[in-house]
Amino acid sequence: MRQRPFRQVDVFSGASYRGNPLAVVLDGADLDTEQMREFARWTNLSETTFLLPPESPEADYRVRIFTPLTELAFAGHPTLGSCHAWLAAGGTPRNAEHVVQECAQGLVRVRRDGGLLSFAAPDPVLDPVAEELRAEVLQALELPADALLDACWIDNGARWMGLLLRDVESLHAARPQSAVLRALGVKAGMCALHPRLDGETSVLEVRGITLTSQGTAEDPATGSLNAGLAGWLSREGVLEPPYIAHQGTGIGRAGRLHLSRDAEGQLWVGGAVRDAVEGTVLL
Repeated sequence: MRQRPFRQVDVFSGASYRGNPLAVVLDGADLDTEQMREFARWTNLSETTFLLPPESPEADYRVRIFTPLTELAFAGHPTLGSCHAWLAAGGTPRNAEHVVQECAQGLVRVRRDGGLLSFAAPDPVLDPVAEELRAEVLQALELPADALLDACWIDNGARWMGLLLRDVESLHAARPQSAVLRALGVKAGMCALHPRLDGETSVLEVRGITLTSQGTAEDPATGSLNAGLAGWLSREGVLEPPYIAHQGTGIGRAGRLHLSRDAEGQLWVGGAVRDAVEGTVLL
């Protein structure tokens, strides 16, 4: 056990301490998987990350991402939060235009754009949802059948069930039944479009219901979910970036995610990252 540099940051924060917190151990060298899992369970945050030397010659650093339950191949807010912590600790990227993060999903580019960090979203795997399961999930959310416009399995390293609801009122009316969703093994990514006035930027309201060791919880701002929703909604012709996603409204947070595409068609998911805690941990 020794002292290791540590930061806790607030990701996709529309205001201080109203985004999604992330714990980052900046030196994960010589920690084994079980030690990482134990610390992630102890922090009890949605994700905890451990930075390591890269194995790929193209990467600037490698990251392992843990929830209190399991390890993830990729996740959005841990990507941006880890990159911010790495840069703040003096990390220098090989390429001046972007940072390259290595994770179990592969190499992920992160760019700095004014006061935001944005990651290049991996293409999601999109699969249909069986009608019977759609009905069970709607029942678990205490929503009527006509509240749902469409549903899709979304997997970009984190697996979600995307649910497009008819309006924001239906989104806020959902009352997730923890035990049922956990039994179904469904992380529910609900979304609905805000009415758009001429000249306004489109806004998507999002709720992400995650699985935890206690049941389920509502996530304040979720990069992987929003990246997957953008890919799905774009494919279906519902909503095309650029737009802003609001998340965490119902739990007193102000998650703000900026979705955009570059000239090559690459989807980018961005947001502000703010420092909250800096110090060391004994691991």
